[in-house]
Amino acid sequence: MSVKTAPEAPIPLLDLGALHGPLAEELRADFDRVLRSGQFILGPEHDAFERELAHACDVGHAIGVSSGTSALSIALLALGVQPGDEVIVPAFTYFASASAVTSIGARPVFVDVEPRRFGLDPQGLEAAITPRTRAIMAVHLYGLACELGPLLSLAARRSIPLLEDAAQAVGASDEGRPVGTRSACATLSFFPTKNLGGLGDGGAILTEDDAFAARARLLRVHGDAGNYRHVALGTNARLDALQAAFLRTKLRRLPGWTEERRAIAARYHTALEEAPVVLPPDPEGARHTYHQYTIRAPERDRLQAHLRDHGIASRIYYPDTVPAQPCFAHLGHRPGEFPVSERLAREVLSLPIYPGLHPGQVDRVAREIRAFYGAGERASR
Repeated sequence: MSVKTAPEAPIPLLDLGALHGPLAEELRADFDRVLRSGQFILGPEHDAFERELAHACDVGHAIGVSSGTSALSIALLALGVQPGDEVIVPAFTYFASASAVTSIGARPVFVDVEPRRFGLDPQGLEAAITPRTRAIMAVHLYGLACELGPLLSLAARRSIPLLEDAAQAVGASDEGRPVGTRSACATLSFFPTKNLGGLGDGGAILTEDDAFAARARLLRVHGDAGNYRHVALGTNARLDALQAAFLRTKLRRLPGWTEERRAIAARYHTALEEAPVVLPPDPEGARHTYHQYTIRAPERDRLQAHLRDHGIASRIYYPDTVPAQPCFAHLGHRPGEFPVSERLAREVLSLPIYPGLHPGQVDRVAREIRAFYGAGERASR
């Protein structure tokens, strides 16, 4: 009589239960402390988080806001972007990078990305600049900072501020410098799935510029300079004290969690070395925080189905370029305009990675990827 083998347990893309379980008592204490305080919007808890976040990110100012998207829109407003202005945005990014531009009445101008670190292509960037260009948005995808040097040089030469969408890259650096320390500002997201995630929504703006920080703080509270005197047309984008309290607790764990992510990524690198996929780069001088472990895979959709059939979750970030979204059809972009971005949308696949993912689970994911391809030549790096 044959013995049936029990199916292996599913491997999720992310397990927030495993992350929060060891913190449960501290998080409950955070809740109780805020509840007793009676201060639920901004206030001392929030201010303490801003100071701790600025120190952790090695910047002069951290400004807490209600989401990563609001961080972008407020940063753009603080830079003086107005309705009708143009902001250059990568064609391959999360939708909010562009929607934050449109939310303040400006126009996103899309530029293709370079194929290694997925940052703005410098040549395409220069060609896209017009007299109406008021800001350049560099986006750091998957936890790896894009190559900022060429972008900063071009921005300085053309006297256009550069801001960094670092929603996925808290703790990342380029050329040994943390995000937000060389540009006009950087923005973060604390969506629950981020490396530093809240138990709800939240975001922050990082900057070294005192005047910019003061204006961003003003804009997040309806432009209220105090005593109901509104000196600017801002919005309501304040960070809840409760989320700030939770984030303070999790911020203390972030360095350890980042090292764990990097160790998992190193194991994937070794286990997938001979598979015909392109592995994420870890360039010298840049610190990859591995918000996602994203490969570029031939026959990506079939590979994802194979993994799903074997109980392994994965996700495509992102299956379309932003200019291909239906809401931007009026801009008139056509297939083939952004060849690198379009190829990435066909090839990228993010694998499970999170603190608490076991080495054996990493090995199983890699084993199924190798099994799917069978014998094959290793993809060119």
